Amino acid sequence: MTENVLPSEAVPVVPPAPDVSAPPAVPEATTDHEPPAEPTSAPPEAAAPPASKKHWYVVKVQSGREESIKEAIERRVKIEGLEEFFGQIVIPVKSVTEMRNNRRVTKEQKLFPGYLMAEVEYNDRILYLFRETSGVGDFVGGTIHRPPPPLSQREVDRMIGGPREAPTEVPTKPKFDRGDKVKVTVGTFAGMEGEVKEIIETLGKVRVELTIFGRPVSVEHEYWQVEPV
Repeated sequence: MTENVLPSEAVPVVPPAPDVSAPPAVPEATTDHEPPAEPTSAPPEAAAPPASKKHWYVVKVQSGREESIKEAIERRVKIEGLEEFFGQIVIPVKSVTEMRNNRRVTKEQKLFPGYLMAEVEYNDRILYLFRETSGVGDFVGGTIHRPPPPLSQREVDRMIGGPREAPTEVPTKPKFDRGDKVKVTVGTFAGMEGEVKEIIETLGKVRVELTIFGRPVSVEHEYWQVEPV
C-alpha cells in the first residue's frame, strides 16, 4: 500500500533584523545657497527747516517813547500769540562821551530818535498789531498798496554795529561852522554827508542833519567824528 504523505506546513520567512551597529544615514547637504539678505535702506534724511520769512524793517514811532513802545509791542505779541511772526525789536544806540563838571561821562545816545528796527514777518496781523499800538506810525517805505522794503544785511550791520574806538586827543575847536557841509568819518554813518545845524561848544559836539530813509534826521557827533567837505 502506498503511504499518503502530508504536505509539510509552510514556514513563514522572517526578514533579517537590521544592523543596529551601523550609524544612521545623514541626508546629503544641498548645494543650493540661500539668497543674500537684502540691504536695509537708510532712514530718510530729515527735511531741512524752511527758510525764515522774517526780515528787518524800520518803523516810525513817537520820539522820546522808543523804550515804552518797544515794551508795549513785545507784550502784545505774547498776548495775541504772534511769536512765530516776531523776532526782535532794537533801538539803535551808540556810546558818547560828554564833559560834565570837568569830567568825562559816557552814556548811550539814540542813533535814530523816533525810529525802531523790527525783525518780523510782514503780514496783515503784524501790521495791525503795530498800527494799533499807541505811539506807532508806519513801516518806513510802505504804502497802502505796497509793502515796505526790508533792510539789506549791510544796512542792518551798519545800524546795529559795535562800538567804535575814539582817538586819544579830542579837538577843542571845530574846523567848520554852522551851515557848512561835513562828512562823517567814523561810526554808523561813516561816509555820509550832511549840513551842520548847531555847534555845541560846551560838549565838544556838532549837530549834523543827515538824510536817512529819505527823511532828514539830526544826529550829534563829536568834533573829531566829522570833517569839512
